[in-house]
Amino acid sequence: MSGRVGRWGFAALVWGMVGMMVVLPPVMVFAGALAHGLRAAWDGLCDPDALSAIRLTLLITALAVAINSFFGVMAAWTLTRFSFPGRGLAIVLVELPLSVSPVVGGLVWLLVFGTQGWWGAALERWGYPVMFAPPGILLATLFVTFPYVTRTMMPMLRHMGRAQEEAAVMLGAGMWRVLWHVTLPGARAALLSGVLMTTARAMGEFGAVSVVSGHIPGLTETMPLHIETLYNGYQTVAAFAMAALLALMAMGVVAVRGLVERTALRMGKIA
Repeated sequence: MSGRVGRWGFAALVWGMVGMMVVLPPVMVFAGALAHGLRAAWDGLCDPDALSAIRLTLLITALAVAINSFFGVMAAWTLTRFSFPGRGLAIVLVELPLSVSPVVGGLVWLLVFGTQGWWGAALERWGYPVMFAPPGILLATLFVTFPYVTRTMMPMLRHMGRAQEEAAVMLGAGMWRVLWHVTLPGARAALLSGVLMTTARAMGEFGAVSVVSGHIPGLTETMPLHIETLYNGYQTVAAFAMAALLALMAMGVVAVRGLVERTALRMGKIA
């Protein structure tokens, strides 16, 4: 009896923490977005600056996911298939964005490409500004999202081993053919999971982007930055409407990732 009470008590504690930390914030966001009706929330999302923030967020996310997916796959394959001097250091550096504050990453880009940085003034003179422009936002997003594809694929590639790849090489397949037709099909679930994690992180990035963007409405504000601008300007409904849209996008990505993982697990059990 006491054991059952303990289990129920522990379960209630877990559900209480989940409800308070995970369920309550989105509920409050959606309640704030609809406080004055759906029409007011829709009007907030249709504002030109809001539409610009949505477009910029989707563009930066698409570019960051494409670039980091390619280089993440190459990094994971290289780190799991080859031994070379400095391999351990390379693994540590891949994980660096996970342990360093995003604000620090943004500050580094600012010191390199800002007007007082190494190359910023020259790029400004040539008409290619990086800081306080979309290229700087892309660099900041690439930094914070780089590890995800690499870290999700490395355990899977270690588990797969090298036997199939070596057999393909012995049959005359080149590196790209081996990677595309042998390695990636076996690790597609891990790759897709890493891509979805990268997508969710890129859409919601605030710290690094805040440093390099300049907060220029209609030009360099992503959705998280626009939410801050609206909230600081006492446009509460519009801020919550944008936050609700961002939350829906993130929930969609998380739902797809969960579906992918369940499908991969079910296929693994069937196999």
